[in-house]
Amino acid sequence: MKTIKGPALFLAQFAGDAAPFNSWTSITRWAADCGYAGVQVPTWDARLFDLDRAAESKDWCDQFKGEAAEAGVEVTELASHLHGQLVAAHPAYDTMLDGFADPSVRGNPKARQEWAVDRVMKGLTASRNLGLKAMATFSGALAWPYLYPWPQRPAGLVETAFDELAARWRPILDHAEDCGIDLCYEIHPGEDLHDGVTFEMFLERVGGHARCNMLYDPSHYVLQALDYLDNIDIYGSRIRMFHVKDAELNPTGRQGVYGGFQSWVNRAGRFRSLGDGQVDFGAIFSKLTALDFDGWAVVEWECALKHPEDGAREGAEFVRNHIIRVTPNAFDDFAGAGTDEAANRAMLGLDR
Repeated sequence: MKTIKGPALFLAQFAGDAAPFNSWTSITRWAADCGYAGVQVPTWDARLFDLDRAAESKDWCDQFKGEAAEAGVEVTELASHLHGQLVAAHPAYDTMLDGFADPSVRGNPKARQEWAVDRVMKGLTASRNLGLKAMATFSGALAWPYLYPWPQRPAGLVETAFDELAARWRPILDHAEDCGIDLCYEIHPGEDLHDGVTFEMFLERVGGHARCNMLYDPSHYVLQALDYLDNIDIYGSRIRMFHVKDAELNPTGRQGVYGGFQSWVNRAGRFRSLGDGQVDFGAIFSKLTALDFDGWAVVEWECALKHPEDGAREGAEFVRNHIIRVTPNAFDDFAGAGTDEAANRAMLGLDR
């Protein structure tokens, strides 16, 4: 077994225009001061990361990592969620998703998609230059607007969507293989890969690609009323990244999973700071440890109630208290009889 690494912090929710969140030097120092040993870096935020330079220059990457090390943290992974979202975008979301793209490709879905593929590819190259093992992303969504079958979906609609989704991602997965990087899709409502079944549909279409893996985040499963512990048992071999995020689902006679178009604070299902929700993290850390999960426990702070800086500081301590330092020996070794194969055979009566 392996001891899970951590705690680490996903920086996307904290990056901003005010100090200490507006530069790589200051935000890494702040994260270390909060008690984190690592940081997960969003590839789209130029205040913290230069994706083009990282993809072009290992020297630049070495300097980037060196600055983090001086601050007291390690770069755990890159995350390309916003770029991945644009690899497959249904036209219903064009206006909203244009905000994720460079101004030069806004209003042009084909150019925007090509730009997004290039950014995800560069994220993989940059991950290799940084000496990392995995990169997070979203799958994007073509079929999501048709999630609930009313009016009933035309025959073949979902199959066509997933065929196209796989066709778009297959070259990216092949590049991930060339780079030696696991591409980890965050299984997330709003994405075509939003639960285990949809992940399997996609995995089959990319030929069981070895680089097609999961980012496990139990909060998204709580909000879907999905068994997040059984999910680990089923997909453990494909779980290569871990977001530690809490959530609660408290359905009433007025609303449930869909939330009634309410704000986050008024939804039956909402994200919470660590320890304030319903996720059984003791069981999750136990299962992942037993499965030899070889990655980082990365706090993703999202909460409709608590201040983010309080959530971040509490989150570091929460993860540290849940990481299981694995035992080097069995608890009953003291009673070992020290037998050998001959003695074992004799005990079983095999040589009589």
